[in-house]
Amino acid sequence: MSGGILLDARRILALEAFEQIGAYAERDKEWLDTLWTELLEEPVLMREFMYYVDHHTFSGEALCRGYGMTDLYVFQMSRYNLIRDIGKNPTGCNKEFLALGAFHDMYCMLKNPEKYVEKLSDGPGMDRY
Repeated sequence: MSGGILLDARRILALEAFEQIGAYAERDKEWLDTLWTELLEEPVLMREFMYYVDHHTFSGEALCRGYGMTDLYVFQMSRYNLIRDIGKNPTGCNKEFLALGAFHDMYCMLKNPEKYVEKLSDGPGMDRY
């Protein structure tokens, strides 16, 4: 191998898709930069994101304490439905917005599972957010 540089073309494609999804979701650059770093730090999340890009659904590989990406996506939906119930479909109801939020939540859950397990197992109510 010449030059000693190993290029992962799949990650470049994932970054391009990530930027497109982030723009569509109207997430700000700082938030997206943080999430991209989180995906890079957790290989299981990067694989899950690549699967999401290809299939527009979650593979179920990324798990923490029995909870997966779908659980966190639904958590995002219920959270934004409670907080932003204005009778319209704002950006917060955007599937990509919610999916990116679920990736961030999974990263945080992997780092601090107890906090998220408590949130996910509580009953409904705005005071839990």
